[in-house]
Amino acid sequence: MKETIKQLELFFKSSNFDRGIRVGVALALPFAVLYALGHFELALPIVLGAFLNAPGDMPGSRKRKVNAILISTGLTMLITTIILFAKPHLPLLLIAMGVIAFFVSLLSVYGFRASLVSFSGLLAMVIAFAIDKTSTSAILIQVALMGVGGLWYLAVSLLFQVIFPNKDQNQLLSDTLHLIGDYLKLRAKLLTSTKDRDQRVQRNFSLQNQINDKHESLREMLLTARKRSGRSRYEEKQLLIFISTIKIFELIEAEQMNYETIDKIFKDKKEFLKPAKKLNKIMGNHLVRLSEVLMQDNPLPDKKNLTATLTRANDSITAYLENVKLPQAREGALILKNLYDYQQQLLEEIIAIRRAMANVKEASKMSLKRQDASQFLTLHEYRFNVILQNLRLDSTLFRHSLRLSIAMLFAYSLGLFFEIQNTYWILLTIIVIMRPSYGLTKERSKDRIIGTLIGAVIAVGIVLLTQNEILYAVLALVSLVFAFALIQQNYKWAAALITISIVFVYSFINPKALEIIQYRVIDTFIGAIIAVVANYSLLPSWEVFNLKQVLIKALKANKTYLLATQDLYRDPEDNLLAYNLARKEAFLAISQLNAAFQRLTQDPKSKQKEFQLIYEMVTLHQTLISAIASIGNFITQHQTTPASVEFNMLIKRISNTLQGALDRLEQTSTQENIAKTKAEDAHEKLLNKYKRLAQARDENIKLGNETLDTETLHALQEAYLISNHLGWLVSLSDNLKRSTKRYEETILQEE
Repeated sequence: MKETIKQLELFFKSSNFDRGIRVGVALALPFAVLYALGHFELALPIVLGAFLNAPGDMPGSRKRKVNAILISTGLTMLITTIILFAKPHLPLLLIAMGVIAFFVSLLSVYGFRASLVSFSGLLAMVIAFAIDKTSTSAILIQVALMGVGGLWYLAVSLLFQVIFPNKDQNQLLSDTLHLIGDYLKLRAKLLTSTKDRDQRVQRNFSLQNQINDKHESLREMLLTARKRSGRSRYEEKQLLIFISTIKIFELIEAEQMNYETIDKIFKDKKEFLKPAKKLNKIMGNHLVRLSEVLMQDNPLPDKKNLTATLTRANDSITAYLENVKLPQAREGALILKNLYDYQQQLLEEIIAIRRAMANVKEASKMSLKRQDASQFLTLHEYRFNVILQNLRLDSTLFRHSLRLSIAMLFAYSLGLFFEIQNTYWILLTIIVIMRPSYGLTKERSKDRIIGTLIGAVIAVGIVLLTQNEILYAVLALVSLVFAFALIQQNYKWAAALITISIVFVYSFINPKALEIIQYRVIDTFIGAIIAVVANYSLLPSWEVFNLKQVLIKALKANKTYLLATQDLYRDPEDNLLAYNLARKEAFLAISQLNAAFQRLTQDPKSKQKEFQLIYEMVTLHQTLISAIASIGNFITQHQTTPASVEFNMLIKRISNTLQGALDRLEQTSTQENIAKTKAEDAHEKLLNKYKRLAQARDENIKLGNETLDTETLHALQEAYLISNHLGWLVSLSDNLKRSTKRYEETILQEE
């Protein structure tokens, strides 16, 4: 019960609920005022205009939000005008429908925000069929009032942003902390458990993608140009928390070990890994709790358990050495020590977040330069040639736009032929459900149908119990508020609430409520079937054939990240910014690859060609970026020796192998020749360096010098990590090149 109350409190304090309230106010206020003044005919188009332009109101910078809503308002006005003037002329109407559906849906090439503006345009086209205006003056008045509604919604949105200026940022930070906490706990399970490891790795992919999406939104909101007056204390606090989440995410990535080596060394000694596993779990739970505190403004949770568990993790290293004895214990002890160092750094970042949340004065000092911060923002290309570049059959969004246009024309023609009442409900279902990928379309179809049935049952029950129009109006508004609040979290229940809202709005106007419910359910079924069938049969875009560009981007980003790490080793001070930028791009690229793989798993089994091969490639990319992050993190956290010739030679060898895989996908050939025969010798020399240090340490122990000084420990750690991780990277890059070759031979040649 206590947990349920806490979750309800978090929901009502969330930016999602705030958005639902925002939409409710924007719709209810003009409706109530104009209805009370006897101008009901003016209320509907203004409310409609506000409703149509609400989708573009997503978290982000104020400038982009204003631009999105203004563009959306202009687009919905234009589309409504075209459809209303074309309605009396069927051939012209069909042409207008097809052209609008195609080009408006193609706007999604400009990114997620643009896809929401696109949805507003498609929604305006569908709702225009429900508007009964025929004369020129009536149409122009309708469109003008819709424009007023769009501007009214923009004003409401900006007012809410002034009243609650940090709501969206806090929600994103809270979501990010929660996801990272879950990610850390999942990594804890991977450390000791071999059971269901593949399934957990796939869950890793999903969490990584979600975290990267949150980080991108936070970059836009927190790293935008500094105001003339500078950042406020609260903005500095949010920025500090955000930067710590990035560091924690990189540390978790770098913490990924070679699980085969772990399993081999600790095969019958897993008890020495359990303290580290428990620490990951406790830190993950602590991050989840901090995510809740950020929204609830409750006291910070006690941190004593964190420090105590960290101490036990350190004690396990000593226990392992006492149990296994040197020199046999050295490799396992170094693994435990490196793992402990990661966890110590993780704990330091968690403490930094706690200090920022506690408003400690020292935590408000922020040294990130404005010109440096701006480089971390992802810029979107909005030129018209982006549309032109996608006007080809191998473009996923081109196929989706063409598919959507055909499906809508078919649905409308079907409605005309069978004289279906309210055909626009079928069209509405199609634009809401249909997505570029078959899997997501199928999932949304199922949720839409179930949600509609749930909403219909609830609405029928209420209609049979009461005939109170005031109750209908209140329930319509309340259900709409909750629908907008839940639409990103639970589409099934959002669909149910939207159905309830629509039924009661119609019941308020038309007493034949049960008939409306009946048609709503039937039309939803028809629209869902058309959407799924169209996605499967009309220019289907199976994810297995869409991976090429994503793989190319991942290979390029990983290669750049690898070379940036090499530069960091050479000169950490001068190359840290370039390294961080390369890391960001690599993480985004791997996130896109993970998202593509998730879409692949949603395709029909018969269309998941070479699934194991693709899973292997995605896993190799993921492990590659983790190994690079591990080296980079060690360099930034320790005083290292100068990069050796052997180190540079192996980096060149790995880079060349990645380039070979890239050449295979791009069907090009580089002229750079690298002496591969020398790579094995270079790796052997790095291993020998570690062996010499280990041998010297053994001799000191024999002489009675058992105390290990920090300098010798770091030298051993560096030699072990660099030699083993570079050898690991050589193996990973070779495997990735072979897998890429198989992918090119078995899949790309089938296109």
